[in-house]
Amino acid sequence: MTAYIFRRLLLVIPTLFGIMLINFAVIQIVPGGPVEQMIAQMTGTAVESTARFSGEGEGENLNFDSSDKSNFDSKYRGAQGLDPDIIKEIEEMYGMNRPAHIRFFSMMKDYLTFNFGESFFRDQKVINLVLDKMPVSISLGIWTTLLVYLISIPLGIRKAIHDGSRFDITSSSIITIGYAIPNFLFAVILIVFFAGGRYYDFFPLRGLVSDNFDELNFFLKIKDYFWHLTLPLLAMIVSGFAGLTFLTKNSFLDQINQQYVMTARAKGLTEKKVLYGHVFRNAMLIVIAGFPSAFIGILFSSSLFIEVIFSLDGLGLLGFEAALSRDYPVIFATLYFFSLLGLVMGIIGDIMYSIIDPRIDFESRDVQ
Repeated sequence: MTAYIFRRLLLVIPTLFGIMLINFAVIQIVPGGPVEQMIAQMTGTAVESTARFSGEGEGENLNFDSSDKSNFDSKYRGAQGLDPDIIKEIEEMYGMNRPAHIRFFSMMKDYLTFNFGESFFRDQKVINLVLDKMPVSISLGIWTTLLVYLISIPLGIRKAIHDGSRFDITSSSIITIGYAIPNFLFAVILIVFFAGGRYYDFFPLRGLVSDNFDELNFFLKIKDYFWHLTLPLLAMIVSGFAGLTFLTKNSFLDQINQQYVMTARAKGLTEKKVLYGHVFRNAMLIVIAGFPSAFIGILFSSSLFIEVIFSLDGLGLLGFEAALSRDYPVIFATLYFFSLLGLVMGIIGDIMYSIIDPRIDFESRDVQ
């Protein structure tokens, strides 16, 4: 197993490099880069953006004079009439004056030491931004994953035991409907009904904690924290546990029909002992071992709209704002971090497979 883990760790390097290279190449052909964003800010043609550009810092030294008109062809939209020297200064400020391949390899060299540079528009180090936003996304990801597993596993087991019954058919219909509703749409429905949208005002609409959170005692802080998390978690759970519930049910049904289950029953074991003493371990192999990848999927694919809708200042909202403002350091730093974490979680998932079921031998599989 050690040699297998070592090989997987070595594969992380080229895989991560390929992910970054492809995305970097795509970004280069997307219009509206940071230089164009700055030009739009200077000329007053920028559409309202989430980028927090204040005109301070490096940008204040550009000394743009709108009366300075120059007839030159620029590769940037909206640059007509600007002094070419100003354009060059903006390019140099954002490092866009260097060839793309030089910028890419320089970026990857810095990323090896987790030096993500500074945001173009927030005047902060990217690593500080990520660490500042991470608690919100981690909270959503961990609690959603735990609740999804706590709901899906017992429900899937019961559906397998009562396969074909009225309970199984009814629950399957409800789960399918919940799965078909996008989490962002369900979030809007929750707001309309329970967050002062139209009917009731039971839950807060914004933030992860109240403004007076620091003044509360320990127990009131916990209550306030989960009070704010209730609606976001409900919105993420409803569409998140369907797949795991059906996976649990099908895993149990597959194991129940195995020969060893018939043998256990023939020996006189109770149905409860057969199910939870023999079937459970084998049926839960794929479910439990998939926990790391499930957490990553919930954390990075489901939280974006939820963070935007409920004004939760997390990594999803940070990435969304960075994409709108073409804040390349933030975009690539979050992509690098998420990709690396996803690859590592994949390795952890394989290790969990071997721990849960020692019969799985990745070494022999590779040899074959």
